[in-house]
Amino acid sequence: MNTSPKPDPDDDVHLIVATDEEVTVENYPENWIAFVLFWALALIVFLQFFTRYILNDSLSWTEEIARYGLMWLAFIGGAVVTRKKTHIAVELLGNLMKPSRLRTFLFATVDIVTLAFLALLAWFSVAIVERMHSQTMTVFDLPMSYVYAGVSFGCFLMLFRQLVTVWSHARQRWQRADDYVKQIPAD
Repeated sequence: MNTSPKPDPDDDVHLIVATDEEVTVENYPENWIAFVLFWALALIVFLQFFTRYILNDSLSWTEEIARYGLMWLAFIGGAVVTRKKTHIAVELLGNLMKPSRLRTFLFATVDIVTLAFLALLAWFSVAIVERMHSQTMTVFDLPMSYVYAGVSFGCFLMLFRQLVTVWSHARQRWQRADDYVKQIPAD
């Protein structure tokens, strides 16, 4: 006869424990622009698929507009990740260093170099917009500078967001490592 007590359901050990995070909706212009562009692209690509494979009569403008929309989405999405400080980066060296002047100098240099690169990118984007005004789109009789104006807009948004980041890091004297990566101790 088995006389062992039944385990209490509260004593169950779970290997995976999932908790729901609180969802916050951020109201930034680049978020809404990227949201609208993404769903417009989804609609245009679905329209391209539907007309090509279901109706066997493809719309000529959908492929070109989808390509240009993807360019806009990439650069405006770049502004979103610049604001969130989630660009791809190699952070190992700064995270291994103890707080010191050298670490502060490293973080400041990374911020300033990123700011300079984005300023150069924005400047070149304006030059490209000016040069592309004489060329027209393939399907529509509109200048290509309209397409590259969206790219330039995204470059300037990234530059503005990086400027805000540099300003906030400079006010903190580049002392907070958790701005760059949330360090979790490994046991």
